[in-house]
Amino acid sequence: MNIIVLIGIAVGLSMDALAVSVANGIMIKKLQVKHAFRIAFSFGFFQAIMPLIGWAAGITFSTYIKEFDHWIAFVLLLIVGSRMIWESYQSSKSDEAMRNCLHFPTLLALSIATSLDALAVGVSFAFLDMTIWFPILVIGLITFIICFIGVLLGNKLGPLLGNKLGVIGGMVLIGIGINILLQHMLNG
Repeated sequence: MNIIVLIGIAVGLSMDALAVSVANGIMIKKLQVKHAFRIAFSFGFFQAIMPLIGWAAGITFSTYIKEFDHWIAFVLLLIVGSRMIWESYQSSKSDEAMRNCLHFPTLLALSIATSLDALAVGVSFAFLDMTIWFPILVIGLITFIICFIGVLLGNKLGPLLGNKLGVIGGMVLIGIGINILLQHMLNG
């Protein structure tokens, strides 16, 4: 596979993760580089591991995941986005807790939801009878870089957007989930 094509695939796969990274950057009040690294690493890791899983599963698994991958992504993003909106209105919680997209279960759910399309790409790599190691390295690295920048960019935009950042971030996540669902329903 041509490196330019592979980079294009990696960039395309990382767009959902970028949008979520920007939303996460908006929600973190006191962003540190380690926070951006953690988010970017999680998204990059799952964007890399999902094609490996898809590649390993091959043709048999593809027929099953194509039927409901969009529903899984939609439900995960709907739950996480709704939780962020709900928590933004809770005065009893600390400001940091309301914006804690670094919480492991939340970050895990977001990472999985934004990487399900990469699973299908891995299956297509199996059809091409190609080695998987270089493509997953490229996909993971590009996603990491894009998401790292996205978190930092989102954090810079945060102060301009006021104190309802949880609502904005939650709406972005729900919008991404709806977009994923609609794309699969219209194309399928």
